[in-house]
Amino acid sequence: MVMEGKKGVVLGIANKKSIAYGIAKACKKQGAQIAIAYINDRFAQKLAPIADDLECKDRFYPCDVSKPEEIVALRELLKKDFGEIDFIVHSIAFAPKEGLAGRFMDITKEAFDIAMDISVYSLIELARELKPILSKNASVLTLSYYGGVKYIPNYNLMGVAKAALEMTTKYLAEDLGVDGIRVNAISAGPIKTLAATGIDDFSFVLKWNAAHAPLKQNVTIEQVGNSGMYLLSDLSSGVTGEIHYVDGGYNIMGMPATIEDENGRSKLAWNGES
Repeated sequence: MVMEGKKGVVLGIANKKSIAYGIAKACKKQGAQIAIAYINDRFAQKLAPIADDLECKDRFYPCDVSKPEEIVALRELLKKDFGEIDFIVHSIAFAPKEGLAGRFMDITKEAFDIAMDISVYSLIELARELKPILSKNASVLTLSYYGGVKYIPNYNLMGVAKAALEMTTKYLAEDLGVDGIRVNAISAGPIKTLAATGIDDFSFVLKWNAAHAPLKQNVTIEQVGNSGMYLLSDLSSGVTGEIHYVDGGYNIMGMPATIEDENGRSKLAWNGES
């Protein structure tokens, strides 16, 4: 098993539909020992069965990344239970509801600051505070989305946060590379997670992606999880600072190659020829 002996912490699991859960499950399947961090008592209750599933009831820690002291406390708990860790999964993002609808230019500074703090700065702070317990060949992984590169309706503030997150990935990769620590991001295609439910018309985004991606289907948390496991394992020992797309190929498309006519027959999209 490619992650035998590896130990790491996963932040951002909300339920069994979460991308972070898919990554944690794939890592455990390959032999890794998992720790889970949760934001508050409400999530602790919800995640208890998942901690059982991942066999980490004794490595189940509170950590609200908006509170620096809780990140420091997380480090000490991990140090006590693991000594050092080999990977971090940062699957944390948040923007106030008003930042995900209406005109982008109407977003308040307060909403902007919250989104950048939780979705971006938390990765910097986690990397810095947990670095003393990271092993020589550790790997840090975060989660992005194509809305940080191109305009996606109703993604608004989160798109700007993901753009910042992707550049943060690259700058951290440079900072930590000298210590052998790798930092990468996965840009997953749209998946119906708890976070996605806050985006208006998300069902249309799912349909659009499935219709226009080369693989003609949406990705699953298992597919993203396997890619995450690869980036966290020694299989990707030469990879850092990368934004790895797991989206059925949607990101390569400039326009759909074909569409269907009224009879369901495929035709060229650009001129309507059969």
